[in-house]
Amino acid sequence: MFDKILIANRGEIALRILRACKELGILTVAVHSTADADAMHVRLADESVCVGPPPSKDSYLNVPALLAACEITGADAVHPGYGFLSENARFAEILADHNLHFIGPKAEHIRLMGDKIEAKKTAKRLGIPVVPGSDGAVMPDQDAMAIAKAIGFPVLVKAAAGGGGRGMKVAHTEADLALALTTAANEAKSAFGDASVYLEKYLQKPRHIEIQVLGDGRGGAIHLGERDCSLQRRHQKVWEEGPSPVLDAASRAKIGETVAKAMREMKYLGVGTVEFLYEDGEFYFIEMNTRIQVEHPVTEMITGIDLVLEQIRIAAGGDLPMQQSEVAITGHSIECRVNAENPVSFRPSPGRIQQYHPPGGLGVRIDSAVYQGYVIPPYYDSLVGKLIVHGKTRVECLMRLRRALDEMVVDGIETTLPLFRALVREPAIIDGDYHIHWLEQYLAGQQPG
Repeated sequence: MFDKILIANRGEIALRILRACKELGILTVAVHSTADADAMHVRLADESVCVGPPPSKDSYLNVPALLAACEITGADAVHPGYGFLSENARFAEILADHNLHFIGPKAEHIRLMGDKIEAKKTAKRLGIPVVPGSDGAVMPDQDAMAIAKAIGFPVLVKAAAGGGGRGMKVAHTEADLALALTTAANEAKSAFGDASVYLEKYLQKPRHIEIQVLGDGRGGAIHLGERDCSLQRRHQKVWEEGPSPVLDAASRAKIGETVAKAMREMKYLGVGTVEFLYEDGEFYFIEMNTRIQVEHPVTEMITGIDLVLEQIRIAAGGDLPMQQSEVAITGHSIECRVNAENPVSFRPSPGRIQQYHPPGGLGVRIDSAVYQGYVIPPYYDSLVGKLIVHGKTRVECLMRLRRALDEMVVDGIETTLPLFRALVREPAIIDGDYHIHWLEQYLAGQQPG
């Protein structure tokens, strides 16, 4: 086991990792920018090191500063959390060059799955169903048009090297394609330094369903069921739940085993999430995230498995916590991402939290690093915290979520709490009858179809 882990992140995920380390008896090092000097993970860590000024590129993405922090403190491993350097294959290699352990997948798998075109080719080779589309990058010429016609409009133009909705455009007709290709390529170049884009069939009303996997890097891998992340705004997840309201046990077992088998063949190491669009009973691979997910608590609540703790154990050479036959899905869980944003315009709302009261009670969990008097800085993502609830059934879970949302207080800044209080009372949400376009239609004042 590791002696001391440097947590190369901030906010709620840094605190989440710190808690897992403490339960394993591992010493912790918190790194922080000058803007995060009063952060909760800094206060609770065994040691802390300032790695630069507020901009991420000068602090949390400052690899030389992180290496220096490891050397100063004697840390022997680094946990990257999510975002920042978590899916940076070169960072994993640099750590290895300095005899430091990267708590995450092998660099080759990070690099492979970070390229969306190669990831899709790999998934297809491993027997994972994929969305119909181009076999590689396309350019705005006749070849792209021929591929689009073969797939059938509408088509989705996607950045090969990125995610999060950037470099992603829909072409509904032939007339739309040239502009969609050019715009997506320009966005991809600006966001990721790579203008490569590819085409996929644009599904009309799919669900976004992801399979959580855990591999030991030696050919062993299990899946831990699915999460339904279909409530999204601008391709950003807002509400996640598990199990999915639209999958039965047989479908879950079939796609789960397909994914686990692929991970065994890859000899995948650590946690990962294989993401699909699901429509008319069919799954279509879209990408794999080679890191812990923001929404991982949903899986923890329905399986009883501490994913971050197991991620650390396996990175240190440990075995899988159980066999596939021992994985049990119990009850239902929902996570709401409470952001410091205006609930209508989604304009960021940084500032000081004047009053803070997290909800409690059986089956209620808050993953947050804020406290009364804490200042949400303007430099990073706007996440205040994640409200996660669990119930024996989805109905019980929804009622518990309604109660917890009404109980939660975050004053001094605007948050998305009013949105969730409305959503949890919407008939379509209560019935589980929604898709990836539902929320944007709802927010636009349209009747979601």
